[in-house]
Amino acid sequence: MKTKLFFFILTVAICFSACEQTHEDFATSSDGLQISYTDQGRGDIALVFVHGWSCDKSYWKKQVPEFSKKYRVITVDYGGHGNSGTDRENFTINSFGDDVVAVIDKLDLENVILIGHSMGGQVIIDAASKMPDRVIGLVGVDTYQQFRDTTFTREVFDGYTAPFYADFKTSADGFVRAMFPENADTALVNQVALDMASADSRIAMQAFESMFEFGNIIEILLTEMKKPVYAINADFWPSNEAYNKTIVPGFSVKYMNGYGHFIMLENPELFNKLLQETIDDIHTGNY
Repeated sequence: MKTKLFFFILTVAICFSACEQTHEDFATSSDGLQISYTDQGRGDIALVFVHGWSCDKSYWKKQVPEFSKKYRVITVDYGGHGNSGTDRENFTINSFGDDVVAVIDKLDLENVILIGHSMGGQVIIDAASKMPDRVIGLVGVDTYQQFRDTTFTREVFDGYTAPFYADFKTSADGFVRAMFPENADTALVNQVALDMASADSRIAMQAFESMFEFGNIIEILLTEMKKPVYAINADFWPSNEAYNKTIVPGFSVKYMNGYGHFIMLENPELFNKLLQETIDDIHTGNY
């Protein structure tokens, strides 16, 4: 009887823990849109994970269980993504930054490290600029290869995005597949390609346009903020550390060699190790 009771209690505890891990709540952004987020773990440092273009907070599923053992861990869906609201006229880096700020304000977080994948690298710069007293560091995930690429002109951008306007689903599918190396896990590639190609094209293309425009002010914001900025990047594309150091003198990159754009999913164990090292650098002031 006692044995049965023990296993019943254990089962309930496991189920409760699983439910707690998937708990979702909502914050109200500056324009009234409802923003979905999760909040797990405890700690003096809060890690706020924000996703990339046409993704959602589930892309951090390999990080939340690990880091919530030591830290308070928050994941956010921007407006128009995941389970957040869609009733917004313009989906921009600025509005996505407001969404992140809304979650942090609701939870009254301090000692925040913002972690942004891809487009999320821009979003966390915007968010940090709006609440500099709360942010202690920024970590870009396969982003910040160069804070501003002056060769990516409006003409180049328009040529690059034209196929997406003509046929979003096909172009997005090809775009995603090209961001993986040839030896990448086929199931993962198919999963990510299908997910991102299924995004709302209006929202996705507004975000694309905004990324281009935001590129013109990144360096100004970083110079004004004077926050520690790090990156964990694949070696799929070159990173211009020397140039970035002219804007953020302490900038540094940790590399994951042989992987593509979605490093936190391709090799979560290695990524988590490098992220922990980066968090330690921020926490100890090794910048």
